[in-house]
Amino acid sequence: MNGIYVPTRCTSSLVSTSHHASTREVLMPTLLRTTTLPADPDQIWSVIKGFDELASWHPRVPPSEMEENADPTTPGAVRRFIVDGNVVAREELIEHDDRGRTYSYEVLDQPLPVDNYIARIEVVPAPDGCEVRWTATYDGADDIIPVVENAFGDNVYLVGLDALRDRFDRR
Repeated sequence: MNGIYVPTRCTSSLVSTSHHASTREVLMPTLLRTTTLPADPDQIWSVIKGFDELASWHPRVPPSEMEENADPTTPGAVRRFIVDGNVVAREELIEHDDRGRTYSYEVLDQPLPVDNYIARIEVVPAPDGCEVRWTATYDGADDIIPVVENAFGDNVYLVGLDALRDRFDRR
């Protein structure tokens, strides 16, 4: 299992009021946590594929419900996490691909000072089973990167991947 910070390069076009465009390079931090499991990729995917069922396998995530009874496999569906009757987070499904064993979502109500937080969880075949990758990209100041790494990378992604490892290493 590892956690790596990788700055991702992308190009951003800036349009001025004089209608001339200039281009500048922007660094988007990428959060990455992975684990390799001794199990068939489809077996792992069957556990984690439910956008509305994260709490069923992740020990630190509160239960969620789909807004407006949306289909949890349809892009645009929003899940909300509720603690003591209060909505504490909302996330919108961007993509759900059973064949590719992946889904992506955007964090809508962000507790940290970042924008455009897009996360992806995927299961890929590996020589001795499969690898589960949980990644995210976002816009944020350099000084927030360690906070995001800890809050999401270590306390959410890594804890969830460790729970999967514990669950499937026992079989």
